[in-house]
Amino acid sequence: MTDNGETARELTRAIVIVPILPQRFADGGKDAGNHSSFQHEFQRSDEARLEEAEGLARAIDLDIVHSDIVQVPNPRPATLLGTGRVESIGELVEASHAELVIVDHPLTPVQQRNLEKAWNAKVLDRTGLILEIFGRRAQTKEGALQVELAHLTYQKGRLVRSWTHLERQRGGGGFLGGPGETQIEADRRALQEKILRIKRELETVVRTRTLHRAKRKKVPHPVVALVGYTNAGKSTLFNRLTGAGVVAEDMLFATLDPTLRRIRLEHGETIILSDTVGFISNLPTHLVAAFRATLEEVVEADLILHVRDISDPDTAAQAEDVHAIMESLGIERGDSKRIIEVWNKIDLLDEAGRETALRQSAAVSGIEHPIPISAITGEGVDALLHEIEGRISGTLSRVKVTLKHDQMRLMDWIYQHSSNVKRKDLDDGSIALTMDMTVASNQMLEEKLGLNAR
Repeated sequence: MTDNGETARELTRAIVIVPILPQRFADGGKDAGNHSSFQHEFQRSDEARLEEAEGLARAIDLDIVHSDIVQVPNPRPATLLGTGRVESIGELVEASHAELVIVDHPLTPVQQRNLEKAWNAKVLDRTGLILEIFGRRAQTKEGALQVELAHLTYQKGRLVRSWTHLERQRGGGGFLGGPGETQIEADRRALQEKILRIKRELETVVRTRTLHRAKRKKVPHPVVALVGYTNAGKSTLFNRLTGAGVVAEDMLFATLDPTLRRIRLEHGETIILSDTVGFISNLPTHLVAAFRATLEEVVEADLILHVRDISDPDTAAQAEDVHAIMESLGIERGDSKRIIEVWNKIDLLDEAGRETALRQSAAVSGIEHPIPISAITGEGVDALLHEIEGRISGTLSRVKVTLKHDQMRLMDWIYQHSSNVKRKDLDDGSIALTMDMTVASNQMLEEKLGLNAR
């Protein structure tokens, strides 16, 4: 019993299986074939894949009773796994009383159905599991619509319902409502009707978001978007920079809906910071398409902060996955003028790893150099803000101006948009100022002085 007298919810028992296929099968067919050719330059370790799959399962509060890496040299069209492996997993399911088996690989409808019959348990593949997580995380109407569209598109070729145990855990009716809502023979037509309806609703959302973006451009605050592999620490960094209370848990896909906040930089420039959904390897094409309305904040951003968990052994492979998805959105990998690479979580590195990371960062010259930070401790955040300001407003320069007595009202603006101000009062009542100011602020000041001089 819980403190308030309610019966504690019993977690669903689950088994997590990570199939390891030969490289020629590794993309998992058309569902995962949305990445560019460079995606496999860095291979993720089998152990890291298992850890990530377990993290996905824990994100919807599953009780993992067993997990395993399974080598699959010859994928079977009917079951993906070999007969012997299917039987041994079936024995594990029965012995552990597991109700769900997570297969961390795309499954065809036939494979999913055959495995469910063989194991007498619900089976979710990687795509289905991600959709269940997204169904929990969506907080806004837009997010809920995008999740439902992705789920219906996924279901269209399968005509199977969301698992009732997961529906109960979510506290809602699932993506298609409760069991029995629609007869099986009418599913296909109902799915298509719902897909069309949601697309129309999303078009309205996109128009509204476009109008909001247009209004922001009238008050031209640059947009800086945070992107990165899920759990890289984007929301923690967002909170550090803005003081916002965005959910920042050690959990995959803790953030789903975009969050925007204004922040003021040291020399007066105001920017809009946008936190977005985390990326993940083999993110299904239709899922990226469904979330395009949200990801347009990234596409339209003036500056992109690619946040990496530099303490993760698979950080290079994760970075490749992020670049692949950004390329699918039309953001070129080599666009160093728009992209700042942020090496987060340096506080988790040991002394040798930390020295290596700092040395590697310092060895990269020019605008491509990564910035090591810790969003938790704040180390390196000032350097990041300085870099953002330099990219947005230009580098600092020493500026000298003389304000006449009728231009004194500019003093407050100058102090807000400059630093190291030195003032000298002249005999004629004017003031000579020397200060550090960004290129953009200097141009604005010149315009103000020019207008006042007319």
